[in-house]
Amino acid sequence: MLSRLVLTDFRNHADLTLTPGPGFVVLTGENGAGKTNILEAVSLLAPGRGLRRAALGEMARQGGAGGFGVAATLFPSRLREGLGEGATYVLASAPEESAPLPRPLPQAEGESEAQRLIQAPAEVDVATGTLASAPERRIVRIQGATTTANALAEWLTILWLTPAMDRLFVAPAGERRSFLDRLTLALAPSHAHHAARYDAAMRARNRLLADEGSPDGDWLSALEAQMAEHGAAVDAARRETVTLLGTRLAEQGDGPFPRAGLTLEGWSGDTTRLQADLAQGRARDAAAGRTLSGPHRVDLIVTHLDKARAASLASTGEQKALLLGIVLAHADLVAERTGQPPVLLLDEVAAHLDPARRAALFARLAGRGQVWMTGTEDALFDAIGPQATRIAVGR
Repeated sequence: MLSRLVLTDFRNHADLTLTPGPGFVVLTGENGAGKTNILEAVSLLAPGRGLRRAALGEMARQGGAGGFGVAATLFPSRLREGLGEGATYVLASAPEESAPLPRPLPQAEGESEAQRLIQAPAEVDVATGTLASAPERRIVRIQGATTTANALAEWLTILWLTPAMDRLFVAPAGERRSFLDRLTLALAPSHAHHAARYDAAMRARNRLLADEGSPDGDWLSALEAQMAEHGAAVDAARRETVTLLGTRLAEQGDGPFPRAGLTLEGWSGDTTRLQADLAQGRARDAAAGRTLSGPHRVDLIVTHLDKARAASLASTGEQKALLLGIVLAHADLVAERTGQPPVLLLDEVAAHLDPARRAALFARLAGRGQVWMTGTEDALFDAIGPQATRIAVGR
């Protein structure tokens, strides 16, 4: 959980410090007060582009210095699976210009950065942001040491639901893949590394195939080998997540949130198959201008189990309830398998539920980790009781 959050020149917040407690964190205020901006800031403490998927340059406060900072203290903290595949930790040098990110902490003589992080105290400081001189270059620090954004997955799991996701089941397949990747990352922190390496190799292959003349066959083979290695890992991790989550959803009894069925549709295979598919598809892919085989061509298919029909055909209210049911079941799965519940960010969720489902949601989430929620009215959260951290934003 987050025990402290500091925003510097982030969106509409020039200098904001919050000290949330465990359990529910309720943010209330008028539209435009900056409630969702706070959730977005928290979401940046995970790999990826945050819950809005906005460009970094858009996050810096208008009229500010040009960069922004989001810093948090995690408590209790623990490294989930070693240092994480592909993550390298080096001691950061002090920046040459003023920046909203904290300076590195001193390192003991003879102590490696990896050793320092493994032996980290109960509280761990993480931060991300940009400098005014490089507004589109993200900086990430853990205990003052510069690292990659993917390394954040080793320390904290963050999941979110926003109004923009309400139509996920009728959106393009890429939206559902992104949603599935977020679920997968919570269970397999190395998923971000494999996905990033796969995408990078695929972009390089597409550029090579688009060049005039005959592309270098050895270079193509090397890129395809990288795609096969990382693509097979991406596919395997996604399918394991779908299997685990699908089983948990199917075993749930009747309740206020309908049960969802999950399957993957599209490409599937191992390293050998993907490498062969890519080699055989070079001419086709060159003509199409994109790669037509691989895990980036997969779609997450969701069904309403109790009504035996596609989620895309359900009513708007049913789709919201199905999505919420998936996220709640996944949060339970993460807590069970990692021993640490995820941080949940629920933007304007309570306002779209009837009183019975709202009470059921609060009851389901009570005592299951830190849950950040937003709303315009305090009354929406009366059923939670006095145990929540309540913060009035913009007042």
